[in-house]
Amino acid sequence: MSEFMKEYKLVVVGDGGVGKSALTIQFIQSHFVDEYDPTIEDSYRKQVVVDDEVALLDVLDTAGQEEYGAMREQYMRTGEGFLIVYAINSRTSFEELTALHQQILRVKDADNFPVVIVANKCDLEYERQVGGHEGRDLARHFGAPFIESSAKHRVNVDEAFTALVREIRKYQRPAPPPPTAKPSQNIFGHPHPLTASHSHLHQPTPRMPSTTGYDEHPVPYAYGQGYGHEEEKQREGGCCGACVVM
Repeated sequence: MSEFMKEYKLVVVGDGGVGKSALTIQFIQSHFVDEYDPTIEDSYRKQVVVDDEVALLDVLDTAGQEEYGAMREQYMRTGEGFLIVYAINSRTSFEELTALHQQILRVKDADNFPVVIVANKCDLEYERQVGGHEGRDLARHFGAPFIESSAKHRVNVDEAFTALVREIRKYQRPAPPPPTAKPSQNIFGHPHPLTASHSHLHQPTPRMPSTTGYDEHPVPYAYGQGYGHEEEKQREGGCCGACVVM
């Protein structure tokens, strides 16, 4: 396990009443806050281990009310990753996701950024207004993981935050160097012009017609082989307790 501890700035965003504070407090303090008290802005810190690496999480729980909308750009500038939360029993909160995601990309001046889509309150299945497939499809459109959670029953709470840490690490990881072309090939695998011009020196010598009276035919040789195709399979999540799509 690495002893180096990197700090990550995580921001929890979403419409008012979707359970952002309940998720955050359940993750940080391991208890559920039942009463609804609109948040202006609260910050929490927690040390965790993700994939054998120690991480210090600075979690910012934000206001979802419209009157605090002017504060969004300020915390969006400093956040390294975002949990975008909606409640499965509120279609209005789901419809806010695209605007939030676009605002994050605009503030960050980026085509993509580390986010995780969290469908909270999955314990209220009988009140569901947003289908699980809708959340998965939107997350796939954003290129983000999708998780259904319940802050009340602590379902997929830790998974949501650790998934975001993994997304941040992936985003911040240096890009691998470009592949080095072999002397006899370019980067696309085609023969290099300098070697291709001499390729006739290595081709088999054509056979002359037989003088014995028998027909002799050279065995043909192949010039190339086709490439196969692989099918990509996707796993669909099931119920609340198991719905984690990375």
